[in-house]
Amino acid sequence: MERFSYLLDRLLYAPQRTVKLKLMADYFTHAPDPDRGIALAALAGALDLKSARPALIRQLGMQRVDPELFGWSYDFVGDLAETVALIWPERPTNAAPPRLGEIPDQLASLKTAEAGEQLEHWLDTLDATGRWALLKLVTGGLRVGVSSRLAKTALGDAFGTSADEIEEIWHGLEPPYEALFAWLEGRAPRPDMSDRAVFRPLMLANPLEQLELEKLDLADYAAEWKWDGIRVQLAARGGERRLYSRTGDDISAAFPDIVDSMTFEGVLDGELLVVREGEVAPFNDLQQRLNRKRVTAKMLQKHPAHVRLYDILFDGIQDLRGLGFEERRTRLDAFWDREQPERMDLSELVLFDSVEALEALRAGCRGEQIEGLMLKHRDSVYQAGRPKGPWFKWKRDALTVDTVIMYAQRGHGRRSSFYSDYTFGAWRDGEAGPELVPVGKAYSGFTDEELKKLDKWVRDNTVNRFGPVREVTHSLVVEVAFDSVHRSFRHKSGVAMRFPRFHRIRWDKPSEEADRLESLENLID
Repeated sequence: MERFSYLLDRLLYAPQRTVKLKLMADYFTHAPDPDRGIALAALAGALDLKSARPALIRQLGMQRVDPELFGWSYDFVGDLAETVALIWPERPTNAAPPRLGEIPDQLASLKTAEAGEQLEHWLDTLDATGRWALLKLVTGGLRVGVSSRLAKTALGDAFGTSADEIEEIWHGLEPPYEALFAWLEGRAPRPDMSDRAVFRPLMLANPLEQLELEKLDLADYAAEWKWDGIRVQLAARGGERRLYSRTGDDISAAFPDIVDSMTFEGVLDGELLVVREGEVAPFNDLQQRLNRKRVTAKMLQKHPAHVRLYDILFDGIQDLRGLGFEERRTRLDAFWDREQPERMDLSELVLFDSVEALEALRAGCRGEQIEGLMLKHRDSVYQAGRPKGPWFKWKRDALTVDTVIMYAQRGHGRRSSFYSDYTFGAWRDGEAGPELVPVGKAYSGFTDEELKKLDKWVRDNTVNRFGPVREVTHSLVVEVAFDSVHRSFRHKSGVAMRFPRFHRIRWDKPSEEADRLESLENLID
């Protein structure tokens, strides 16, 4: 546990990507099994210890110290694991600290109350850094600046292979990944996934700038609409059926209607949407289905899922990724004619004959649940990652409105000391005159220097406290950029923004000149 604690602590304070990669590669090389496999799972977000939820951790902390003191400390620190780790009263014990590789199995065999007793025992054997690492591990919220992809890249660096090769077999393996390490160290053959519905790394597009567009030979590119859904991969092999998100998360349980329609053998690439009577619904409708472990019959009927197919990676067992885009598209057309899977259709290829025609298509797509255009080189093979040149995404220009900051909350990880999460509102007519109503939340779009200024402004302008949330004077205007706005019955304002982010901080603008709710409602598709 000591080596893992050291790793997490170093990763948290190492901003450079190369340093993070070296730290993880060194750990994977020298840590024993199964410790390194559990660490890999934790860093890659593949560890789910259901018996150790944040509520249990909070309860343990308040049992050891005065609840009022704990509440104030948590409010100040802003991170549950860090608060408990720092405030935990150390008690002398002769017990040995836990081994990292043993923790998941031990917790899995315990009920919630028993898990609390075990965690309490382990916390007594560790120092503050060890307690923090243990709690981060069991709650699953590491937040040390490491993505799943970066962890796999470090693993590949450690053993002389690529993250793409690891991705090819990753979803057919489970922690502590002993078969994976055996292969990487040359002690066993590569795990065979030929008959498994595993995730294949997606090919991604680069943003297209106007100057870059003018340099392209457009005759070499095909165009498609960029639909406002989520990118998915459909994998059907050897009787297994899986629906994956773009990051490789298995989302099959949330979309059984799609999985039931996968009566074919192969791997397809597409966009997950909600479609009613042939019309694509706003993204907010799809959002009702996302991140759910189960869905009701009513939800399946009210928000019917649909996949618009872009590409084909495997036709049966035949790997088509080495073919050019046009050849794969021909194979996809043939696949569609042969299989005709329900709840799916083919992405339309958009015809154009000039840059001006493309610009007109992009400008005219707002209001059709379309984010913009995709340009794909006709000869491009399906290459994992984001290669420069073959594929481009040309999104429509963002919408903007002036809003007023209403509430602020501290962030997590390196932002836990700063107020970095903001709720902003627009004006509407209330019973007592003009009033602000929340229309969105954002925590990105500002620089580190602007974050420091915003944090100071929140502290100087707080008028009320609601636990970790601070209500502030309605005096600071922020220009917010967003991709689209939809009706929402979940929000008091009746609207929901898609991808809101800070565009400009209007220190100079009076708050009464911010936009009204009607301005947002007029932008609804």
